[in-house]
Amino acid sequence: FSSVMGIKLLMLLLLISSMTMFMSGLGANFEFDFKKIIALSTLSQLGLMFTILSLGELNLAFFHLLIHALFKALLFMCAGALIHSFNNIQDIRFMGSVIMFMPLTGCFFNVSNMALCGLPFLSGFYSKDIILEVMSSNMFNLYIYLIIYLSTGLTVSYSFRLMYYSVFSSLNLSTLSSLGDYNEIMLKGMAGLIIFVILGGSLITWVVFPVPYFICLPLMLKYMVLLIILTGGYLGFMVSKFSVSNEILILNFMGPKYFLMFMWNMSVLTSMMLFYSVLNLGGGYYKNYDLGWLEYWGSQGLWQNFQNNSLSMMKIFVKNLNIFLILFVILVFFCFL
Repeated sequence: FSSVMGIKLLMLLLLISSMTMFMSGLGANFEFDFKKIIALSTLSQLGLMFTILSLGELNLAFFHLLIHALFKALLFMCAGALIHSFNNIQDIRFMGSVIMFMPLTGCFFNVSNMALCGLPFLSGFYSKDIILEVMSSNMFNLYIYLIIYLSTGLTVSYSFRLMYYSVFSSLNLSTLSSLGDYNEIMLKGMAGLIIFVILGGSLITWVVFPVPYFICLPLMLKYMVLLIILTGGYLGFMVSKFSVSNEILILNFMGPKYFLMFMWNMSVLTSMMLFYSVLNLGGGYYKNYDLGWLEYWGSQGLWQNFQNNSLSMMKIFVKNLNIFLILFVILVFFCFL
């Protein structure tokens, strides 16, 4: 279908996908919900795929889709096991010491996170390294270089931040919690996936690319991928250790933080505003109609009025019958006089 897409449509797709990739990666660094971080990670990788697709690298986008499916499936399984063990708590600030209480799940989680970062020589490294080297070898503008390298660094940043909070920090949960690798079915599934996460990158490379990529770059650009990984990891560690003690600085920092957490107010503009207007309209209808004149003149009100009128008619009929019987007795009495 790529031949059908014109140059203007590809440029629009490039702009939207690159901004989506950068927005989700930046928002994940300020998020504390475990599932939201993984969801924003998936959104960031989808933005990367569509960015490469809009630049004409079809096989490379499909290759990254396959590689991403491997380690993200393992990451989802590890996240589900962790949330279940922590009694459905999804705040990463309450998690910690996973590598001590759940060693197998913690190891699987670390490996899948490192594959997401593109650490050599896991599966994610093969796709991200080729993507960045293809970007460096072609003549794209400065915006494409900056947005892809920054998004890659942000991916490493929130991955290291997630590993720090959930694996290496202290446990902030109740001491009565029962943590451990007790689900053997989950462990067997994760053990099967970890093999493909480690070895799948090199295996899928020979399947997707019969003729492998040969990219000749200067030494500085070759080391750029490793530099981005190290810089992103250091940034993620610094973000996880970041704390503000001054109340004025906290108030000044909360506005940009919530702006980034809500994906540049995208959730407010697309979902909250629409749902709020619909729910507000429904609430007004319920208050003014269902609890107002529609309730009085509708089916319930008509039934109540009919019941009241029936009771009034019954009272009238009962009184008339009593009067008729009294008159009948008086008439009989006068007839026998």
